[in-house]
Amino acid sequence: MDSEEGVETVESSAGHELVVANEVDPIIEPCEGMEFESEDAAKIFYDEYARRVGFVMRVMSCRRSERDGRILARRLGCNKEGYCVSIRGKFGNVRKPRMSTREGCKAMIQVKYDKSGKWVITKFVKDHNHPLVVAPREARQKLDEKDKKIQELTAELRNRKRLCATYQEQLTAFMKIVEEHSEQLSKKVWNIVNNLREFESLENELVRRG
Repeated sequence: MDSEEGVETVESSAGHELVVANEVDPIIEPCEGMEFESEDAAKIFYDEYARRVGFVMRVMSCRRSERDGRILARRLGCNKEGYCVSIRGKFGNVRKPRMSTREGCKAMIQVKYDKSGKWVITKFVKDHNHPLVVAPREARQKLDEKDKKIQELTAELRNRKRLCATYQEQLTAFMKIVEEHSEQLSKKVWNIVNNLREFESLENELVRRG
């Protein structure tokens, strides 16, 4: 136990030092087969797990339906995933290099939409290749501006997609109403035309007899 109350130092399975802040609730670790009601629920769970364990979650790649564009699978990982690629021009680096937060960490979960309507974890990589320090507020503060912007834009995009889906539903419902009224109007016009034809036929008959 560390000298600071409520903080415990242990070693991760990869041999790295792990500082764990003791909290009342136990840490629930992801596992393959774990189910969620939605993609957002999976994100909230993994984000909380990341906070408790000592890293920052990054929303990674997804796979979409070719038919309607719906997200069918999503990868959530560590913000130290991958490596920063230097952008080089004809005369060397285009921009001044800065300290990279990427270390090629492979820790992640993959969730897929199941035919049951649930989102299921199909892959879980636990180990990180860097030290984990659980200091929630500090960890949040160390999140660089780029990652913050990505998270903000991702949330905004999600909200816009929900709005678009709502507008699409409203437009479809409106078009259905218009179509139904148009069909009823066509029937009324057809009945009027038939009545006129019958009237003309009757009038011709009367003229002929007269």
